[in-house]
Amino acid sequence: MKPVASRFFFPFLLQISVLILRISLCNSSYLIYGEALSKSILFFEGQRSGYLPNDQRMNWRGHSGLGDGSTVNADLTGGYYDAGDNVKFGFPMAFTTTMLAWSVIEFGEMMPPTELRNALVAIRWSTDYLLKTVAQPDRIVVQIGEPMNDHNCWERPEDMDTARTVYTVSAPNPASDVAGETAAALAASSMAFRSSDPGYSDTLLRTATRVFEFADTYRGAYSDNSDIREAACPYYCDFDGYQDELLWGAAWLRRASRVENYLDYIQNNGKTLGADENINEFGWDNKHAGLNVLVSKEVVEDNLYNLQSYKASADSFMCTLIPDSSYSHMEYTPGGLIFRPGGSNLQHSTTITFLLLVYAKYLQQSSTSINCGSVSVGPTFLRQMAKRQVDYILGENPNGMSYMVGYSDRYPQRIHHRGSSLPSVRDHPQFIGCKEGSVYFNSSGPNPNVLVGAVVGGPGEDDVYDDDRADFRKSEPTTYINAPFVGVLAYFSANPNPS
Repeated sequence: MKPVASRFFFPFLLQISVLILRISLCNSSYLIYGEALSKSILFFEGQRSGYLPNDQRMNWRGHSGLGDGSTVNADLTGGYYDAGDNVKFGFPMAFTTTMLAWSVIEFGEMMPPTELRNALVAIRWSTDYLLKTVAQPDRIVVQIGEPMNDHNCWERPEDMDTARTVYTVSAPNPASDVAGETAAALAASSMAFRSSDPGYSDTLLRTATRVFEFADTYRGAYSDNSDIREAACPYYCDFDGYQDELLWGAAWLRRASRVENYLDYIQNNGKTLGADENINEFGWDNKHAGLNVLVSKEVVEDNLYNLQSYKASADSFMCTLIPDSSYSHMEYTPGGLIFRPGGSNLQHSTTITFLLLVYAKYLQQSSTSINCGSVSVGPTFLRQMAKRQVDYILGENPNGMSYMVGYSDRYPQRIHHRGSSLPSVRDHPQFIGCKEGSVYFNSSGPNPNVLVGAVVGGPGEDDVYDDDRADFRKSEPTTYINAPFVGVLAYFSANPNPS
């Protein structure tokens, strides 16, 4: 009987072993994505401007920008430095806030309670500042700091001694782009805080309504203003026009308030404001793809077919991402990363990956798919596409490198970031002047302070990444790369093997 027993016993052992391995891999994936989620949120503490709280975890940072606004007799402390410099640019900061809030709205319930709290703290650090920028009616602060002077220095934010010029736009001068994005950020954030802090949520929504009126009444791009242009450009010029921010702001106000007037606005102004422009891009300057996905929720869930053109544009955008589709237009690196020319490429990968997951969610809820000509695409396929992008960023790429700092055993050591590359004020309290920091910039050594969770600009079209502090297009992290990635990682921490 022994041989017979063995014949049944060993296959049974094999099945158990495979099952254990699968469970182990599943748990391992959960822990990996969960760790990345925690770190992606922690990153924002390294970008803080203002007076840091006692529970600051990125403890190599110190207080900075405490005099911001003093030249105009206003308190404009707080907010985020957008990247590796010490300027507070309002346009990308507002977009960052919108994407953090959207991450919580769509995927917050998948976050562990501690990380949901941390995400809300990250949002509020920005919304508290944005409320200050629009405290006066028909006026918006669009930027603090002179980029040319700032970029000519390599100094810690705690030491900065360059001019903290306050750039504002007041009616009748237009700032539809920054004001429209700020309205979107405040409206989206009002939804994120609705259950935990209803009073704050009401303040955000009420302010968003007023700011949108300013954006819509005085139409035009903020960077066309001669008083602003030299400070905003070429860094955060409005290259693609202000029209998309008006529709984007209205769409978020519609979703947050459910007011019919915003629904009418989206429907009646879609064509004149270019909603049908299918540009396969989504980021701080161009909102069309995100707008179409956001508005599609009204179509697939509430059957509002008068908005069908937005849904058609969202479908078209998704089809451009699929290599096997006859409508494919998106470039990929040999290793499989979404690629668009221009530098800081991972901003495109994280925003588009976020849209893939959100659209998959909407399609799932409505039991629908997309017809891409030669192929039909459903939610599972979109999620699998998203997973490939995430896994590439976290280390499954030709370089075997995580492009998130502090994640895995191999990640960028020489990121283009002043605070990270200079000695911490805790270790070196003495002042380091504007040009005195050059020796640290030119050092071949790793940065002394790890900006945990920062996602850098990433590799080029050939998957090559040189860990070079001077190559800012590849080595500089930004808040708007990380913000959508928070939502993406929240989804995969709860669903490591999407189906």
